[in-house]
Amino acid sequence: MDKKTLKNLSLAIVSLFAALTVGLSSAQDIPWASSAEEVGMSGERLERINQAMQRHIDAGNIQGAVTAVARHGKLVHFQTHGVMDVPNKRPMTDDSLFIMMSSTKPVLGVAAMMMIEEGLIRPTDPVSKWIPEFEDMQVAVLAAPFDENISPLRVDPEDLPEHRLVPAHRQITVHDILTHTSGLASSGLGSAISAPADRSPGATLANTVPKFGDYVLDFQPGTRWQYSPATALDVIARIIEIESGMPFPQFTQQRIFEPLGMNNTWWNVPAEYQDRRVVIVDRDMSRFFDVPDTTYFSGSYGLNSTAEDYLRFEQMLANGGELFGNRLLSPRTVRMMASNQSGDLYKGIGRNLRGQGFGYTVAVAEDPIVSNTRRSPGAFGWGGAFGTRSYTDPEEELTAVIMLQQPYRAAQEDFENAVQQAIID
Repeated sequence: MDKKTLKNLSLAIVSLFAALTVGLSSAQDIPWASSAEEVGMSGERLERINQAMQRHIDAGNIQGAVTAVARHGKLVHFQTHGVMDVPNKRPMTDDSLFIMMSSTKPVLGVAAMMMIEEGLIRPTDPVSKWIPEFEDMQVAVLAAPFDENISPLRVDPEDLPEHRLVPAHRQITVHDILTHTSGLASSGLGSAISAPADRSPGATLANTVPKFGDYVLDFQPGTRWQYSPATALDVIARIIEIESGMPFPQFTQQRIFEPLGMNNTWWNVPAEYQDRRVVIVDRDMSRFFDVPDTTYFSGSYGLNSTAEDYLRFEQMLANGGELFGNRLLSPRTVRMMASNQSGDLYKGIGRNLRGQGFGYTVAVAEDPIVSNTRRSPGAFGWGGAFGTRSYTDPEEELTAVIMLQQPYRAAQEDFENAVQQAIID
């Protein structure tokens, strides 16, 4: 081998080593604590998470789960439970993919806070600033008594009460949308009489969201908290597209997923990773599995992800907006997102909760005793209809994630109880 060839080979080896080094340095993980006790938790008591999950698996309440907990920025628990595919008896894995449903919403919340932080969006801005179709909306109210604020919480679309339409007292704002106080598509009378916008293949935020301006509101903006499960937050996703000049999934990929190393989070799961999706028993999943890739990237639902990725997301919030040296938000912006922005309007989806408030896309614990939650005051988070749930507890510097695909509340509550009672310092 001559000197020139040897030199070129050496340069190639150096370049390859450098590339590998960059790859290794970018593939950062939340570090493990040397022991749970190092971060003020009991390793023995954390075992109660495993025991609780196994009880629910044995009882047939859930088929499996992935649970993860970190405190003071260090991992203390990451465990798989049960199976991801019951018919084929495939065990749950660390990288099993879960349908996140409304666990998508806090991601939209962080994206919105970025735009608010940069001054491109203000909470007080009317939505019509970007989408003129929202300028003159109407509210559905009962025909009698003649009070423009009387709108039923829920109605049967097959048995509509007598009603009339009145003008909205004011325009819907960004704040209204982020706090679910807008009245847009929140399962009330207005929703029942509104023709839903077409979201068939080919639908996008750009060609669909303006049609929401034709919806009739369920109540006067700002007068009630009522959950919009699949529509309102898509309006903010479209505004982000307009202000950022890029499609919403591209924005989240570049600004959130890549900086946090969330390499297993997608609206459309790549073909090579489809076998990692949890197969849900006793439910027709054809609408999620046997469909073409979506072009409608909702801010309300639609993500697929792993426990590890969502723990990274929560850890960023616990760190005041930063992870792995990448700052997504300032600590004050995180506090703004996680503060009660809804006054005393929030009473939960079932309207029976007390001791909690609602921030921008997340519920906030205010009085854990009154609300009977196993979180500290100021803890915040949200979940999805299929059982995924995650939260950040700033007082304890703790983050926790439970991934289920059966919405079994007792398993979620037992997980949070086991986490809380494991804190010993």
